[in-house]
Amino acid sequence: MRSFLSIGAAASCLLSNVVATRIPARVGARAADSVVKPKVMIVSMFDPEADVWYGIPEFDVLAMNITIPGGSPLFPDVHCTANGDVCQYTIGESEINAATSIASLVRSPRFDLTTTYFMIAGIAGVNPEVASICSVTFAKYAVQVALQYEFSQFEIPTNFTSGYIPLGAHSPQQYPTSIYGTEVFEFNQDLQHWAAEQARTASLNDSSDAVAYRANYGVNAAYAAGAAPPAVYECDVATSDVYYSGTILGEAFGNFTTLITNGSGVYCTTAQEDNATGEALLRAAIDKLLDFSRVIVMRTASDFDRPYPGEAATTNLFWAEQGAFGPAIENIYLAGIKVVNGILDGWDGQFARGMNASNYVGDIFGSLKGSIEPDFGPYTYNNNPVKRSTKSMRRKTMKPVRVL
Repeated sequence: MRSFLSIGAAASCLLSNVVATRIPARVGARAADSVVKPKVMIVSMFDPEADVWYGIPEFDVLAMNITIPGGSPLFPDVHCTANGDVCQYTIGESEINAATSIASLVRSPRFDLTTTYFMIAGIAGVNPEVASICSVTFAKYAVQVALQYEFSQFEIPTNFTSGYIPLGAHSPQQYPTSIYGTEVFEFNQDLQHWAAEQARTASLNDSSDAVAYRANYGVNAAYAAGAAPPAVYECDVATSDVYYSGTILGEAFGNFTTLITNGSGVYCTTAQEDNATGEALLRAAIDKLLDFSRVIVMRTASDFDRPYPGEAATTNLFWAEQGAFGPAIENIYLAGIKVVNGILDGWDGQFARGMNASNYVGDIFGSLKGSIEPDFGPYTYNNNPVKRSTKSMRRKTMKPVRVL
């Protein structure tokens, strides 16, 4: 999730428009203890992202509401259509909330998720080198960019470009030698391409404030994409609980995305949850509870991750009227409904049996043991001798710990 203090009023307006649709649980056509087998599970992170799916003409996800033990205290229910084909679940913001909520969902006896498509659908910050505010993005990779060593900005070595250094390494350019397993997730690129094509049929929302704000980025040729109107992009998402702003950190995490994916990742958006969600889904996939090749990560751009030339990073974060929060929220629905309807309409012909991935799908360890080996990781990086099971290098005073 990315948002601004200055857009609180916009969020309140959106919430007031949908509060009437918040109704007590209605079981509808299904018994209270029946097993629901969704075709699509929409994953939201907080209220505004969820609210755009309530009261829409295409389907009613408030027709059946199922409480999930272990779910977020703020969002305890999964909301589903009466026939169970489409469900929506709000997992809460940040990595801990996301992992815990998804882990609770995937092991709930109320759901059969073996053929379900998961569409993570939220807002994010955006890199103006790649895309613009109000745009829609679909990711091949989710990268946990803050899983690194960090020096204070007052103590950064003079030959380092930022205070972040990969774990076990001694410079920002070295591949990490201490691997936890959550650093990178690669998703089904064939499904990513398909979802992006569906979204490109949507008319995206914009605002006059967003048009004016993004024009400031046009003075730098490197930010040409940031100055352009909103569009649909295929590029990658960074996960960090640290809500950062500024060119130095944006470039540092972009470089880490390139490094950790062996040069194939393109840092585009920044959010707080996707690697945590990915890990919980992957562990469930290992136990055959779901199909990891059916995961879609869609993020719409609510703000720039760095200022335009001449603007302070604090202004970009705290005070700038970027005008993108409202359109980005609406574009979750406008683009996402094209994807959901495409899956439903093509269920019998394509989607029930799944869309085979032509790329590797899974984590940095190759945990799903598919026919395609990971195309990133220390065992494929520049003949790096480090293997998947590595020694922790957290502190020299600690005994080495095996990472499983």
